[in-house]
Amino acid sequence: MRALVFDSGIRLADVDEPRRGANDALLRVRLAGICNTDLEITRGYMDFRGTLGHELVADVLEADDDAWVGARVCAEINFACGECPSCEAGLGRHCPTRRVMGILGAPGCFAERVVVPQANLHRVPDHVRDEAAVFAEPLAAAFEVVEQVEPSIGERALVVGDGKLGLLCAMVLKSEGLATTLVGRHARKRAIAEASGVHAFAPELLQEGDFDLVVEATGQASGLSWSMERVRPRGTLALKSTFHGDLKLDTAKLVIDEITLLGSRCGSFERALAALSAGTVDPTPLIDAVHPLSDGVEAMARASAHGSLKHLLDARLEVGA
Repeated sequence: MRALVFDSGIRLADVDEPRRGANDALLRVRLAGICNTDLEITRGYMDFRGTLGHELVADVLEADDDAWVGARVCAEINFACGECPSCEAGLGRHCPTRRVMGILGAPGCFAERVVVPQANLHRVPDHVRDEAAVFAEPLAAAFEVVEQVEPSIGERALVVGDGKLGLLCAMVLKSEGLATTLVGRHARKRAIAEASGVHAFAPELLQEGDFDLVVEATGQASGLSWSMERVRPRGTLALKSTFHGDLKLDTAKLVIDEITLLGSRCGSFERALAALSAGTVDPTPLIDAVHPLSDGVEAMARASAHGSLKHLLDARLEVGA
């Protein structure tokens, strides 16, 4: 079958068909989304080699439970052992021996078919389009901030960064009743935020703030210190970015202002799919283009261009279709 593989470079390759083990499901991929993490992997992040991709909507071809066969699904990306203390506590995403689809020890979904644990499957509501459902994984990550902080309606929230995850975080916080502001450098992206009811500004136009919750999603080390200046005393700074190399951090401000610094990663698919089903969050304005899997190398290049948003791969399309 065809797959988009990273080894010495990015290439479309013929790879072996995935083999389903006990408690696994074999999926036929409909759409897959290119994430910044996929791009970072091609620059050396996680030292991963193999089929890329972890955001998908797919059909179940085979599963131990026949009730899943034929279902349209999304799938959680962390493949946990199910037996360790983290798993027993319901924290499989922190399982110390987990594999992660297309990131750590498990083939990804930039392919015609992929195998995932049956326990990771989530049914997509019939009326939710593929183009929305493919956002389930990053939307779940955006909802994780709400689940961790449990903010109150009307609190002031600031999202720093107008990339894909920043925009999703802003949409989620707005949908949860927070007075939400986003800062970003791209007028086109700020317009997407404004269309969802979020106040959006260029960084230089936002005065030093006094926000209850600040979400840092710039992907740049400089974004962290900038964000810290906008958190009120005893407020919360949620960190979505991962940074390479050493990072300088003014811990004095954290202590003096008693700021809570919160790491935030994966989240609840149930909550993300419920929002998509109810229409309280619409991620589809973030889509820049849909490419056939055959054009995956070009799609990755376009996704890495400055100012780009979401590029999707469709394993069902041929070149030029």
